Amino acid sequence: MEDPLPPTETVPSSHNSNDHHFPSKSSSQGTRKSFAVFGGIFLLSLICLALLWHSFPNIEPQDKAVFKLPKNIEDAKSLGEVLNRYKEKYLYQVFAGFFITYIFLQSFAIPGSIFLSILSGFLFSFPVALFTVCTCSALGATCCYLLSLLAGKPLLMKYFPERVSDWTKHVDKHRDSLLNYIIFLRITPFLPNWFINLASPVIGVPLKQFFLGTFLGVAPPSFVAIQAGTTLHQLSSSGDAFSWTSVILLGIFALLSLIPVIFKGRLSRKFD
Repeated sequence: MEDPLPPTETVPSSHNSNDHHFPSKSSSQGTRKSFAVFGGIFLLSLICLALLWHSFPNIEPQDKAVFKLPKNIEDAKSLGEVLNRYKEKYLYQVFAGFFITYIFLQSFAIPGSIFLSILSGFLFSFPVALFTVCTCSALGATCCYLLSLLAGKPLLMKYFPERVSDWTKHVDKHRDSLLNYIIFLRITPFLPNWFINLASPVIGVPLKQFFLGTFLGVAPPSFVAIQAGTTLHQLSSSGDAFSWTSVILLGIFALLSLIPVIFKGRLSRKFD
Protein backbone atom coordinates (compact mmCIF):
# COMPACT_ATOMS: atom_id res chain seq x y z
CA MET A 1 0.00 0.00 0.00
CA GLU A 2 1.09 3.48 -0.71
CA ASP A 3 1.59 5.80 2.15
CA PRO A 4 -1.34 8.16 2.65
CA LEU A 5 -0.85 11.64 1.35
CA PRO A 6 0.17 14.13 4.03
CA PRO A 7 -2.52 16.54 5.06
CA THR A 8 -2.57 19.63 2.91
CA GLU A 9 -1.52 22.81 4.65
CA THR A 10 -3.88 25.74 4.64
CA VAL A 11 -2.34 28.75 2.98
CA PRO A 12 -3.11 31.91 4.93
CA SER A 13 -5.21 34.33 2.95
CA SER A 14 -3.57 37.54 1.86
CA HIS A 15 -6.74 39.36 2.96
CA ASN A 16 -7.94 39.52 6.50
CA SER A 17 -10.62 41.31 8.44
CA ASN A 18 -8.26 44.08 9.53
CA ASP A 19 -7.17 45.13 6.04
CA HIS A 20 -9.80 47.83 5.83
CA HIS A 21 -8.16 49.69 8.68
CA PHE A 22 -5.17 50.56 6.49
CA PRO A 23 -5.41 53.13 3.71
CA SER A 24 -4.90 51.71 0.25
CA LYS A 25 -1.95 52.75 -1.85
CA SER A 26 -4.20 54.48 -4.37
CA SER A 27 -5.92 56.39 -1.55
CA SER A 28 -2.57 57.59 -0.19
CA GLN A 29 -1.43 58.63 -3.66
CA GLY A 30 -4.70 60.52 -4.18
CA THR A 31 -4.23 62.37 -0.89
CA ARG A 32 -0.64 63.33 -1.74
CA LYS A 33 -1.73 64.50 -5.18
CA SER A 34 -4.47 66.65 -3.64
CA PHE A 35 -2.01 68.26 -1.24
CA ALA A 36 0.37 68.94 -4.13
CA VAL A 37 -2.39 70.55 -6.22
CA PHE A 38 -3.60 72.74 -3.35
CA GLY A 39 -0.03 73.70 -2.44
CA GLY A 40 0.86 74.65 -6.01
CA ILE A 41 -2.25 76.78 -6.49
CA PHE A 42 -1.73 78.41 -3.10
CA LEU A 43 1.87 79.37 -3.97
CA LEU A 44 0.72 80.73 -7.34
CA SER A 45 -1.90 82.84 -5.56
CA LEU A 46 0.73 84.17 -3.14
CA ILE A 47 2.85 85.25 -6.11
CA CYS A 48 -0.14 87.11 -7.55
CA LEU A 49 -0.65 88.87 -4.22
CA ALA A 50 3.04 89.82 -4.14
CA LEU A 51 2.73 91.30 -7.64
CA LEU A 52 -0.33 93.24 -6.48
CA TRP A 53 1.63 94.56 -3.51
CA HIS A 54 4.48 95.76 -5.76
CA SER A 55 2.00 97.47 -8.10
CA PHE A 56 0.52 99.45 -5.21
CA PRO A 57 1.46 103.17 -5.02
CA ASN A 58 4.51 104.17 -3.02
CA ILE A 59 3.75 103.67 0.67
CA GLU A 60 5.16 105.92 3.34
CA PRO A 61 7.72 104.13 5.57
CA GLN A 62 5.63 104.70 8.71
CA ASP A 63 2.61 103.08 7.02
CA LYS A 64 4.30 99.87 5.83
CA ALA A 65 3.95 98.13 9.19
CA VAL A 66 0.18 98.61 9.04
CA PHE A 67 -0.22 96.93 5.63
CA LYS A 68 -0.97 93.40 6.76
CA LEU A 69 -4.00 91.16 7.13
CA PRO A 70 -5.86 92.35 10.23
CA LYS A 71 -5.91 89.72 12.99
CA ASN A 72 -7.96 91.76 15.43
CA ILE A 73 -10.05 94.91 15.55
CA GLU A 74 -7.06 97.11 16.44
CA ASP A 75 -5.26 95.98 13.29
CA ALA A 76 -8.43 96.76 11.31
CA LYS A 77 -8.60 100.25 12.82
CA SER A 78 -4.97 101.03 11.97
CA LEU A 79 -5.30 99.65 8.45
CA GLY A 80 -8.57 101.51 7.94
CA GLU A 81 -7.04 104.84 8.88
CA VAL A 82 -4.16 104.38 6.44
CA LEU A 83 -6.28 103.05 3.57
CA ASN A 84 -8.76 105.88 4.05
CA ARG A 85 -5.95 108.36 3.36
CA TYR A 86 -4.67 106.50 0.31
CA LYS A 87 -8.21 106.02 -0.98
CA GLU A 88 -8.58 109.75 -1.63
CA LYS A 89 -5.84 109.59 -4.25
CA TYR A 90 -5.73 105.90 -5.22
CA LEU A 91 -9.34 104.76 -4.98
CA TYR A 92 -9.17 102.06 -7.66
CA GLN A 93 -5.92 100.58 -6.35
CA VAL A 94 -7.30 100.39 -2.81
CA PHE A 95 -10.53 98.84 -4.05
CA ALA A 96 -8.66 96.29 -6.21
CA GLY A 97 -6.40 95.37 -3.30
CA PHE A 98 -9.39 94.87 -1.01
CA PHE A 99 -11.27 92.85 -3.66
CA ILE A 100 -8.44 90.44 -4.48
CA THR A 101 -7.35 89.97 -0.86
CA TYR A 102 -10.91 89.12 0.20
CA ILE A 103 -11.24 86.52 -2.57
CA PHE A 104 -7.86 85.05 -1.61
CA LEU A 105 -8.95 84.57 2.02
CA GLN A 106 -12.24 83.00 1.00
CA SER A 107 -10.64 80.73 -1.61
CA PHE A 108 -8.30 79.11 0.91
CA ALA A 109 -10.55 79.39 3.99
CA ILE A 110 -8.08 81.70 5.76
CA PRO A 111 -9.55 83.49 8.80
CA GLY A 112 -9.77 87.27 8.65
CA SER A 113 -12.53 88.06 6.19
CA ILE A 114 -14.78 89.29 9.02
CA PHE A 115 -12.34 92.14 9.63
CA LEU A 116 -12.32 93.01 5.93
CA SER A 117 -16.13 93.08 5.97
CA ILE A 118 -16.05 95.51 8.89
CA LEU A 119 -13.32 97.51 7.15
CA SER A 120 -15.42 97.82 3.98
CA GLY A 121 -18.11 99.66 5.93
CA PHE A 122 -15.48 102.18 7.00
CA LEU A 123 -13.90 102.66 3.55
CA PHE A 124 -16.83 102.57 1.14
CA SER A 125 -20.46 103.64 0.96
CA PHE A 126 -22.89 101.07 2.37
CA PRO A 127 -24.35 99.87 -0.99
CA VAL A 128 -20.88 99.53 -2.53
CA ALA A 129 -19.53 97.74 0.54
CA LEU A 130 -22.44 95.28 0.74
CA PHE A 131 -22.35 94.40 -2.96
CA THR A 132 -18.56 94.05 -2.90
CA VAL A 133 -18.49 91.80 0.16
CA CYS A 134 -21.28 89.57 -1.22
CA THR A 135 -19.53 89.34 -4.59
CA CYS A 136 -16.12 88.59 -3.05
CA SER A 137 -17.64 85.97 -0.75
CA ALA A 138 -19.43 84.25 -3.65
CA LEU A 139 -16.39 84.37 -5.95
CA GLY A 140 -13.99 83.21 -3.23
CA ALA A 141 -16.32 80.38 -2.20
CA THR A 142 -16.64 79.40 -5.87
CA CYS A 143 -12.84 79.26 -6.19
CA CYS A 144 -12.77 76.98 -3.15
CA TYR A 145 -15.57 74.90 -4.71
CA LEU A 146 -13.58 74.50 -7.94
CA LEU A 147 -10.40 73.62 -6.04
CA SER A 148 -12.30 70.91 -4.20
CA LEU A 149 -13.83 69.70 -7.46
CA LEU A 150 -10.30 69.43 -8.86
CA ALA A 151 -8.60 67.66 -5.96
CA GLY A 152 -10.64 67.86 -2.77
CA LYS A 153 -12.48 64.54 -2.64
CA PRO A 154 -9.55 62.39 -1.41
CA LEU A 155 -8.87 64.81 1.45
CA LEU A 156 -12.50 65.06 2.52
CA MET A 157 -13.07 61.31 2.39
CA LYS A 158 -9.91 60.69 4.41
CA TYR A 159 -10.34 63.29 7.14
CA PHE A 160 -14.12 63.95 7.27
CA PRO A 161 -15.90 60.83 5.91
CA GLU A 162 -18.66 60.78 8.54
CA ARG A 163 -19.31 64.48 8.24
CA VAL A 164 -19.55 64.25 4.44
CA SER A 165 -21.89 61.25 4.69
CA ASP A 166 -24.11 63.03 7.19
CA TRP A 167 -24.36 66.23 5.15
CA THR A 168 -25.04 64.23 1.98
CA LYS A 169 -28.21 62.89 3.63
CA HIS A 170 -29.32 66.42 4.55
CA VAL A 171 -28.66 67.73 1.04
CA ASP A 172 -30.57 64.82 -0.51
CA LYS A 173 -33.59 65.77 1.61
CA HIS A 174 -33.46 69.33 0.22
CA ARG A 175 -32.68 68.63 -3.44
CA ASP A 176 -35.95 70.26 -4.50
CA SER A 177 -35.15 73.48 -2.60
CA LEU A 178 -31.36 73.50 -2.61
CA LEU A 179 -31.02 77.25 -3.16
CA ASN A 180 -32.99 78.08 -0.04
CA TYR A 181 -31.07 75.45 1.92
CA ILE A 182 -27.71 76.98 0.93
CA ILE A 183 -28.99 80.46 1.86
CA PHE A 184 -30.11 79.14 5.24
CA LEU A 185 -26.72 77.52 5.90
CA ARG A 186 -24.85 80.72 4.99
CA ILE A 187 -26.94 82.78 7.41
CA THR A 188 -26.76 80.31 10.30
CA PRO A 189 -23.64 78.89 12.01
CA PHE A 190 -24.70 75.23 11.83
CA LEU A 191 -21.97 74.32 9.33
CA PRO A 192 -18.64 76.14 8.90
CA ASN A 193 -18.33 77.90 5.57
CA TRP A 194 -15.05 76.17 4.69
CA PHE A 195 -16.74 72.77 4.94
CA ILE A 196 -19.69 73.89 2.81
CA ASN A 197 -17.28 75.18 0.15
CA LEU A 198 -15.18 72.03 0.05
CA ALA A 199 -17.92 69.43 0.40
CA SER A 200 -20.49 70.91 -2.01
CA PRO A 201 -18.89 69.67 -5.27
CA VAL A 202 -18.16 66.27 -3.70
CA ILE A 203 -21.81 65.61 -2.79
CA GLY A 204 -23.24 67.06 -5.99
CA VAL A 205 -24.39 70.59 -5.15
CA PRO A 206 -24.69 72.39 -8.54
CA LEU A 207 -22.43 75.40 -8.99
CA LYS A 208 -25.30 77.71 -9.97
CA GLN A 209 -27.26 77.13 -6.75
CA PHE A 210 -24.03 77.22 -4.76
CA PHE A 211 -22.94 80.61 -6.12
CA LEU A 212 -26.35 82.29 -5.90
CA GLY A 213 -27.10 80.78 -2.49
CA THR A 214 -23.77 82.07 -1.19
CA PHE A 215 -24.23 85.54 -2.67
CA LEU A 216 -27.68 85.92 -1.09
CA GLY A 217 -26.92 84.02 2.10
CA VAL A 218 -23.90 86.07 3.17
CA ALA A 219 -25.82 89.34 2.75
CA PRO A 220 -27.52 89.40 6.21
CA PRO A 221 -24.34 88.76 8.28
CA SER A 222 -22.38 91.08 5.99
CA PHE A 223 -25.04 93.74 6.52
CA VAL A 224 -24.35 93.57 10.26
CA ALA A 225 -20.57 93.65 9.89
CA ILE A 226 -20.59 96.53 7.39
CA GLN A 227 -22.97 98.52 9.56
CA ALA A 228 -20.55 98.06 12.44
CA GLY A 229 -17.71 99.25 10.22
CA THR A 230 -19.31 102.68 9.95
CA THR A 231 -18.44 103.10 13.64
CA LEU A 232 -15.11 101.25 13.43
CA HIS A 233 -13.33 103.52 15.91
CA GLN A 234 -15.88 102.67 18.61
CA LEU A 235 -15.35 98.90 18.38
CA SER A 236 -13.08 97.13 20.84
CA SER A 237 -13.38 93.62 19.33
CA SER A 238 -14.99 91.87 16.36
CA GLY A 239 -17.65 90.57 18.76
CA ASP A 240 -18.93 94.12 19.24
CA ALA A 241 -20.23 94.01 15.66
CA PHE A 242 -22.85 91.43 16.67
CA SER A 243 -25.34 92.58 19.27
CA TRP A 244 -28.47 90.77 20.43
CA THR A 245 -30.41 92.85 17.94
CA SER A 246 -28.23 91.68 15.06
CA VAL A 247 -28.50 88.06 16.23
CA ILE A 248 -32.30 88.33 16.24
CA LEU A 249 -32.24 89.89 12.77
CA LEU A 250 -30.09 87.05 11.46
CA GLY A 251 -32.52 84.56 12.97
CA ILE A 252 -35.42 86.29 11.19
CA PHE A 253 -33.54 86.22 7.87
CA ALA A 254 -32.83 82.51 8.37
CA LEU A 255 -36.52 81.79 8.98
CA LEU A 256 -37.50 83.83 5.93
CA SER A 257 -35.21 81.70 3.78
CA LEU A 258 -37.19 78.63 4.85
CA ILE A 259 -40.64 80.04 4.04
CA PRO A 260 -40.56 78.99 0.34
CA VAL A 261 -39.47 75.49 1.40
CA ILE A 262 -42.34 75.19 3.90
CA PHE A 263 -44.98 76.40 1.43
CA LYS A 264 -43.60 74.18 -1.33
CA GLY A 265 -43.80 71.16 0.97
CA ARG A 266 -47.39 71.94 1.95
CA LEU A 267 -48.46 72.46 -1.65
CA SER A 268 -46.88 69.19 -2.77
CA ARG A 269 -48.66 67.28 0.01
CA LYS A 270 -51.93 69.00 -0.91
CA PHE A 271 -51.80 67.99 -4.58
CA ASP A 272 -50.40 64.48 -3.99
